[in-house]
Amino acid sequence: MAQILEMSFQNEAGRTTRILVPDPNENLTPQEIQPVMDLVVSRNLFATSGGDIVKALGARVLIRDAVEIIPRE
Repeated sequence: MAQILEMSFQNEAGRTTRILVPDPNENLTPQEIQPVMDLVVSRNLFATSGGDIVKALGARVLIRDAVEIIPRE
């Protein structure tokens, strides 16, 4: 199963934008993730179509499992 860390932010237009990090460390804590999200906001590290990122909204780990129905050639 693939795991993805999804960090959600609000941009100037009020829309939600997400940053996805594949294969995160399984032992991540809120105390480790929050400073990174705060850094993204304070340093304006990413541009979005809705303007600057202005607020950290939350983070979660997505677990994706795929079942192959027709194998790729």
